[in-house]
Amino acid sequence: QVQLVESGGGLVQAGGSLRLSCAATGNLFGIDVMGWYRQAPGKERDLVAGISSGGSTNYADSVKGRFTISRDNAKNTVYLQMNSLKPEDTAVYYCYAERSRVYGFRQFWGQGTQVTVSS
Repeated sequence: QVQLVESGGGLVQAGGSLRLSCAATGNLFGIDVMGWYRQAPGKERDLVAGISSGGSTNYADSVKGRFTISRDNAKNTVYLQMNSLKPEDTAVYYCYAERSRVYGFRQFWGQGTQVTVSS
């Protein structure tokens, strides 16, 4: 089992910045991609950004140029630096980790952290 603990959410004004962190513990064998999804009230959970163990990244179009995902493999921690925040970024942000298909694909989820951007 993999446990993911997020931190760093909060309330910020539009144009401000926040940094989310997610630390992974447990059986991390085969874990490849880690990243973040978000879910706003009444909406589906959508991918924000992901990063592979090798450092390859992908971003939702809505956050490109504003958000940066990074990873410290030695600490099993993934970060999401969020700049130029907009009210539409308000959501619960969920950290995820994926076990590679080579070892039997599975996704693990954190409990979520609230990000609220005021206008």
